[in-house]
Amino acid sequence: MSPMISEQTWKFIAEHRFDDVRRLALSSSFVDMPAALQQIAGWQTARKKLPTWAATDGIVFPPRLNMEQCSSERAARYKAKIVSSGNRFVDLTGGMGVDCWALSEKFRETVYVEQNEMLCQLASVNMPLLGRNVEVVHADAVEYLAEMPHADLVFVDPSRRDANGFRTYGITDCVPNVAELLPVLLQRSDAVMLKLSPMLDWHKAIADLDNRVSQVHVVSIGGECKELLLVAGREKTVAPRMFCVDDNSVFSCTTDENCVASIADGIGPGQWLLVPNASVMKAGCFAQLSARYHVNQVARQSHLFIADGRVQGFPGRQFCIVGTSTMNKHEVMAMLNGVKSANISVRNFPMSAEQLRRRLRLEDGGDNYIFATSLADGSHVLLLCRRAVKNEAD
Repeated sequence: MSPMISEQTWKFIAEHRFDDVRRLALSSSFVDMPAALQQIAGWQTARKKLPTWAATDGIVFPPRLNMEQCSSERAARYKAKIVSSGNRFVDLTGGMGVDCWALSEKFRETVYVEQNEMLCQLASVNMPLLGRNVEVVHADAVEYLAEMPHADLVFVDPSRRDANGFRTYGITDCVPNVAELLPVLLQRSDAVMLKLSPMLDWHKAIADLDNRVSQVHVVSIGGECKELLLVAGREKTVAPRMFCVDDNSVFSCTTDENCVASIADGIGPGQWLLVPNASVMKAGCFAQLSARYHVNQVARQSHLFIADGRVQGFPGRQFCIVGTSTMNKHEVMAMLNGVKSANISVRNFPMSAEQLRRRLRLEDGGDNYIFATSLADGSHVLLLCRRAVKNEAD
């Protein structure tokens, strides 16, 4: 679809932007209805995902798949936050242009490269509206790289779908194959930033990139792991710096810190249960977390922590333990006396949350939280908890 939309269609879009797209699709109108529906659906998605774009008049949105695949504004702004200012930046996989838009703020010159002509047309329209002076290049990333002038930073977000449209997660299975291109990328730039699937094994990714990764950023938004960012340079690095990001919370450590997580001696009412956020869980830096905040793990594989009080700055949720129980029926009944509903989570436990809910005969939700896990000796335990009130949360 051409980004050129008639004035009449734009008027229709403005009048119906809050309407249900599915219902609009059944109506008739003397406008370019497919274009109108695409823009209305795109704007509705952008209201939450890309608020600056949604608030800018004249922005043209791509089809739904591109809207789903693009970075959120919060994730894109985080990328810009972690890079130094420079002269020239090249985004080799421009896509919708959200990351390019955010990162371009830090550089004097920005080049957007994209092989999809329609997306290039949209970028040519949108970037000036968003206050960015960006050179838009319609080209294949690998072909452009072969003749690319030197850049301070190159950004690559490889496609994670194979020729049959199935999802892939390994670096060598993505397009372009960044592991194969890395020597050329580092010849043409000072540093390379890679956006990868959060499902990827970051240990293997570092090995695939010849141990030239200096930083690993696991980025979560609203408690959900969204992106894995790797920053690579010419020098090999034995121990990259790890950044576990969850909204405004950042836990940072080196991947070779010589520490061992301590195990809790016992668990009882009055203590606090600490649940690491999604980024820490993905990174797996539990020993570093234990050492940094002086907290004890429930067990090696449980990935839950115990403290005698609340822990300032802990990267995750904190709950006050109000009761404990084994799976003994009488103990469970005593602990749950008067409890009709609870939020249930399981970690290192032989039952699913739904199976345990049926076993305990509890409704979902409410102010109670039950964590089912295993202790260091292999025995199973239920922890009845209450979460810290919102205005006390870290």
